[in-house]
Amino acid sequence: MKERPSFPARMPASMSAKIAKPSTALNLPQGLGMDSSAVRLRMVEKLIAQGLSDLLVQQAMGAVERHRFVDSGLANQAYEDTSLPIGLGQTISKPSVVARMIELLRKGVDGRLGRVLEIGTGCGYQAAVLSQLATEVYSIERLRGLHDKARENLRPLRLATLHLLFGDGTLGFAAGAPYAAIIAAAGGEAIPQAWIDQLAVGGRLIAPVAGRANGQSLVVLDKTAQGVRQTVLEAVHFVPLKSGVA
Repeated sequence: MKERPSFPARMPASMSAKIAKPSTALNLPQGLGMDSSAVRLRMVEKLIAQGLSDLLVQQAMGAVERHRFVDSGLANQAYEDTSLPIGLGQTISKPSVVARMIELLRKGVDGRLGRVLEIGTGCGYQAAVLSQLATEVYSIERLRGLHDKARENLRPLRLATLHLLFGDGTLGFAAGAPYAAIIAAAGGEAIPQAWIDQLAVGGRLIAPVAGRANGQSLVVLDKTAQGVRQTVLEAVHFVPLKSGVA
């Protein structure tokens, strides 16, 4: 597996808008078009109304410009709570799903997460959000076309702590382990043992897992000194987890 270069520097200051606490109405700045922070803040207000309570996740969701990660023809739908095609049969997850999974990943954590492994870079959107919340992010993609697209999408943001990898996500990335958290954007019949092995004791893993009725459920796995504990949550719909590269 070949590690790709990271992007040194910082996200522009204009992308660091502070989101108010759920009980406080957001003071939306003025602006027009997809580049306006007001558009993103309206999306976050809707996420708060749906139950997003983690202030740091609110800030991260408001900071990253989702329209830059979808095709220009779909940009006007970028801040709707819907998944959108990104090519090669893959999709960018709904904002509510991204926020939900990251909030679960952060539950019980004060401040930033440590090192995070993301399985399935896709277009790079979730990796950009994670980079706002973790000290370091390794994101792996098995489809060369999407890996290259994510690099192109993320290059202007110049995120120093984000590392993009091209390879088989089912194997994880042992060179970066142990991870404080692992998050997967594709679901298989079981959580690969490699992910569990690479998760630090005290760490948390979030992934969709296929059930017997051909559906998927969101699964939270906590790794403790005594072993692993799995919690099965709501039904979700993600692309299938596949091994190998293409």
